[in-house]
Amino acid sequence: MSLALLGAQAARYLNAQRLPVLTSRISQAAAGPRGWLLRAMAAAAAAPPSVPPTMQAIQVSEVGGPEMLCFVPDAPVPTPGPNTVLVRNHVAGVNFIDTYHRSGLYPVSASPFTVGVEGAGEVVALGAGVEDWKPGDRVAYITRPPAGSYAQYTVVSDTKLARVPAEVDLEMAAASMIQVRRNRVVLPNWKVHCLPHLLRKGMTAMSLVTQAYPVQAGDTVLVTAAAGGTGRLVAQLAAAAGARVIGTTSTAEKAEVARQAGCSEVILYTQQDLVSEVMRLTDGRGVAAVYDGVGRATFDAGLACLQKLGFMVSFGNASGKVPDLDILRLSRHNVRLMRTALWDFVSTKEEFESLSSRTLAAVAGGSLRLLITGRYPLAEAEVSHRDLEARKTTGKLLLQLPS
Repeated sequence: MSLALLGAQAARYLNAQRLPVLTSRISQAAAGPRGWLLRAMAAAAAAPPSVPPTMQAIQVSEVGGPEMLCFVPDAPVPTPGPNTVLVRNHVAGVNFIDTYHRSGLYPVSASPFTVGVEGAGEVVALGAGVEDWKPGDRVAYITRPPAGSYAQYTVVSDTKLARVPAEVDLEMAAASMIQVRRNRVVLPNWKVHCLPHLLRKGMTAMSLVTQAYPVQAGDTVLVTAAAGGTGRLVAQLAAAAGARVIGTTSTAEKAEVARQAGCSEVILYTQQDLVSEVMRLTDGRGVAAVYDGVGRATFDAGLACLQKLGFMVSFGNASGKVPDLDILRLSRHNVRLMRTALWDFVSTKEEFESLSSRTLAAVAGGSLRLLITGRYPLAEAEVSHRDLEARKTTGKLLLQLPS
């Protein structure tokens, strides 16, 4: 093997191990008169990665239970169209909405399709009309099926990406800077592989407490599943805004997680009557808003917990879809109801940049902190869904993609 080829392979190894800082230092050292080997390594490191014809992916051909998540070792790599980029994924987030797509509760237009609404990785190819991105850019993004993130490669809209500087390791880096377009935010010292979850879950939580029902200092609000992925973030942001937060959880262990997230009181809704406890804690007044990610099991009780002109914000169906609602039920206390979807809060480039920037600023300021509790290889996506739906988890679950 030639020395030049050896150098090129070494550089590709460094990139595969996600050591961009080291490869940058190699490039600097290569400026010397005897740095030809280092120059070869740096050149190979800078070259955009080649895109194979096939990839590993999780596909759903028929909706149903977790067993419908099929591991496909040789799925075709998609080609980016106009105003999209192809991302080689390093990590993908696991969310309850993935189970809704998989089960058919939220229908997907194409079949088979790949689930997953968030990921992080590296841009490897551009579609026509893309101007702000180039191969090699490190990004986190939000997406939706059929072009989901449970795959080695995903085609993503060029307006739904956040930039990760080259010196930041997607898996292990700390004390780094995240740049969302032209807005720079310094993140605290914790693993940046939280970024895809931060973008989607964090933006979901931010949209709930600033747009769906804008929390005011002095409000009392109820957050269901306050130890879960989104509920925990909603509780943090509401508490940071000056609200008194009452949370619900199913177990005492999860109740402690909810208290650490900012809940003043926690109701074990599997053991206590939710409405009675809320009324006791509020001296019979009820709460200004309910943020409900559970759905069928808590919706009716949440509606009954609202004060006059209170706001019911439904954003999830963890226990099942809420049954059809008789609109006359809202006349009690003149309460208001909204069913939210993140995508309609970030339908434009400007909306995405505004919401993602505010979310990153909240992380930098310490009012929003993530909890990663489960990591699964891609081939075990089915296990991750079973654990999520069985209420075995708190915080965030991730899929780790093969390099």
